[in-house]
Amino acid sequence: MKVIKLHQQLNTLIDLAIAKDRKAQQEIYGRFAPKMLSVCRLYIKDLQHAEDVMLTGFMKVFSNIKNFEDKGSFEGWMRRIMVNECLDRIRTNKKIHFIDDELEIQDGVGEIDCNLGIEEIQTAIDNLPEGYKMIFNLYAIEGYKHKEIAEMLGINEGTSKSQLSNARKMLQVQINKLNEYQKWN
Repeated sequence: MKVIKLHQQLNTLIDLAIAKDRKAQQEIYGRFAPKMLSVCRLYIKDLQHAEDVMLTGFMKVFSNIKNFEDKGSFEGWMRRIMVNECLDRIRTNKKIHFIDDELEIQDGVGEIDCNLGIEEIQTAIDNLPEGYKMIFNLYAIEGYKHKEIAEMLGINEGTSKSQLSNARKMLQVQINKLNEYQKWN
């Protein structure tokens, strides 16, 4: 019963935001900004740049809110806008390089026994090469399929798969090193 009420409240806010009601837009921003900043932060290393991308994303949300069809979740719709805005910003600021060479990381390095906090894991993800990081986030965090990622980034599906595999290997090595470091300190 409470879920239905919250959904109805959100639908009312969306309708008001479509009518350009500033209070409704402010309410939507206040409700979703922390989550959307987290999404942007996955792709954009610098917090201030991530905030800037999020604000641009919210401008797109409010200018296109009339196009939201209520076929999925509003949060999911917003999240997709934020991800696309992050990808656009990365493309604009620098060319994305996908590493074709095979990494010299052994397969089967072992299971990841992760005793790290969110900040350490985010740092490990931030330390990935840009192409690895982008594909890892799109696949592992956002849930896109390799075919969708390939279409979004203008690469072939095999490149997406190999970049993800290499990203996972690199993360595994980084996390294992951080765990080892924590044991000794």
